[in-house]
This record gives sequence, structure tokens and C-alpha cells, in this order.
Amino acid sequence: MSSAALPLEPTGLPAGDAERRQWLIATGVAGGAAAVATAVPLVASLAPSERAKAQGAAVTVDIGDLAPGALKTVEWRGKPVWIQRRTPEMVAALQGQAARLADPDSARDHLPPALANAGRSLRPEVFVAVGICTHLGCSPTAVAAGSGHPSVGGDWHGGFFCPCHGSTFDLAGRVFKDKPAPSNLEIPPHRYLSETRLVIGEDGSA
Repeated sequence: MSSAALPLEPTGLPAGDAERRQWLIATGVAGGAAAVATAVPLVASLAPSERAKAQGAAVTVDIGDLAPGALKTVEWRGKPVWIQRRTPEMVAALQGQAARLADPDSARDHLPPALANAGRSLRPEVFVAVGICTHLGCSPTAVAAGSGHPSVGGDWHGGFFCPCHGSTFDLAGRVFKDKPAPSNLEIPPHRYLSETRLVIGEDGSA
């Protein structure tokens, strides 16, 4: 039987053609829905993650549990930031070393006035610094006074030693002379919310 002989649907098309058209529409709708369902997770995966957004934001740290002499590390902008509670002996050890340091007054660091002191800190007992060597980006380690570490010498008053190329820094992150590191450790912007809460990434000047 030719298509001319088929009964017509209300659309004006032969019954077979109308049925095929309905199948095509249904298939198109289903395919479109599947595409949308696939696109939503894809778009979501392209959106910045919470971790990525946090790396550019300020970080609040509770230092109430930080014991004298202890050091904790937090992440800010993908960098390790050290927070160390210095003992009175550690604070005292910052004095009298200027002749051995490459930049004892942090003249090259352009620190804000509140940090322009021997301890390079807002409070003498709390030291905050980026834990990355300024030579090639290695990670120094804390070496206490009297530790007997062979790479820092017997007159070591405590500080940080980079095992990659031997750079040494005092307890304020100031680099010693004749070392590969060209400058002191970076001091990130920071401020206190309270006696025990510290914000890294803001300096309160805004």
C-alpha cells in the first residue's frame, strides 16, 4: 500500500510518518535531558573547590594549645606557615647575633612598623613565618639550641636549618651570612583576634 493510501492523522501526515515523528521527538527530549544531566556534574567539577578558594583566603588559627617552644604548621595560599611559641630563653637568644646575620634589621624585607623588631613579630613570644627557604624553596627544619646537630655548630642558639643547601636562620627567621639563601624567611601578614586566635592573611591595616 502506498503512503497516499494511508489514513491521515490530525497533523495531516500519513499515520506511519506521524508515528515516526513522535518517536524522533521523544528521543530528542530524552537525549537533551541526558545531556543536561551530564553537563551539571561537569560544570560543578570545573567550579573552584572549597580548598582552592580557601588557599587565597585568610586562615584563622587557635594557638591556645601551643606550648612554650612548640611549633605548629598551617597552610595559607598553598604555603606552610609556622607558628612558634618562643620561650623567654628563645627570645633572649635573638639579641647579640647581628654581626653573624646577613640582614639583622630586616631592611630588605620592607616589614610594617609593627614587625620591625629583632623578633620580627607582633608579640615577642609568638613567631609567624612562611616555612620555605628563600634559596630554592626547600623546607627548613627547626633545630633547637644544644641539639648537637653537626650542621649548625656548637654555638648555635636555636633556629632553622635547610638541609638542601645548608642555609641557616635564627629564631626570627633571619638568615646567617655566607649562606645560599639570599634573604630572611617571609613573614606573612597576620593579626590577633584575641589572646589565643590568630588570623594569617590579614594585617588589620585595611
